[in-house]
Amino acid sequence: MSAQPLDTTNVRDLVSAATAAPSLHNAQPWRFCLQRASGTLELRADLGRAMPHTDPDNRALHLGCGAALFNLRVAAAHSALHTDTVLLPDPADRDLLAVVHLTGADRPDEDLAALFPAISRRHTSRHPFQDRPVPHAVQDALSDAARLEGARLVFPSKWHVEALVEHVRDVEGRDSAEPERLADVQRWTRIGAEAADGIPERAFGPTRQGGRAPVRDFAGRRAVPGRAAAVFETTPQLALLGTGQDRPDDWLRAGQALERVLLLATREGLATSLTSHSLEHQDLRELARDPRSALGFVHMVLRLGYGPAGTATPRRPVDEVFEIR
Repeated sequence: MSAQPLDTTNVRDLVSAATAAPSLHNAQPWRFCLQRASGTLELRADLGRAMPHTDPDNRALHLGCGAALFNLRVAAAHSALHTDTVLLPDPADRDLLAVVHLTGADRPDEDLAALFPAISRRHTSRHPFQDRPVPHAVQDALSDAARLEGARLVFPSKWHVEALVEHVRDVEGRDSAEPERLADVQRWTRIGAEAADGIPERAFGPTRQGGRAPVRDFAGRRAVPGRAAAVFETTPQLALLGTGQDRPDDWLRAGQALERVLLLATREGLATSLTSHSLEHQDLRELARDPRSALGFVHMVLRLGYGPAGTATPRRPVDEVFEIR
């Protein structure tokens, strides 16, 4: 594969792939800026899409931007480009999350490039999964993928899965007493309307009639005409993604690790969904950590299995998130 010139069209394609990343409530809290003179691409936080009640320290915002950064790296490798990334390069400019230097590559990263087809296929699935275990070899590969990005992916024991499920039930009960958090959810859910961001009702999945899978119901108590009901799995297959420290650069690394795991899982034929619902409460986030593991801080709970791939959610036009200087 020969290196392609770094032109505006190529960079737009990279940004388009980057924006396919998951983010809390699909808020898409990122902006990209191509600096022509230096040949660098900046990733910036879009704080107008932050959630002060749900995500007061912007940890989830950093996770989403980290996932977008990983997609950018994958798309660059697919285009025979090399990426040299610096996280949080300017302490005086906290919105600047990363600077990516793009150059031609004699030997593109084949492992990254191989994940490119999964970018368009990865969707959060809020549907029931089969009672079919994820093979240990696949679990090991996913854990290795997280480690490559400086994070850890741990598959908790049965007792810990039970505790995690109870945490989600706990936080569902708390939501009704915290209208500010409900307002954050309602701001980003779309019932009876379409938009370029947020969670449309077609992506809600069926309402849970039974089972214990930790799937967030974005409809809440609002009626969704024609929405089906389904029985979910009783013992969901969960994984915890985390890092040893809990700083903004750790969050960005965790976001990259998260997307690497999700893309590899998609390539392996797994359906995936994410839940940070209980992690939005500090006391439950502390309890999410498995004391028998070296996982210091949990950033995401992943649900993995075999089932429907989920529904694509809308994306903002590239022109809204990309500028050239």
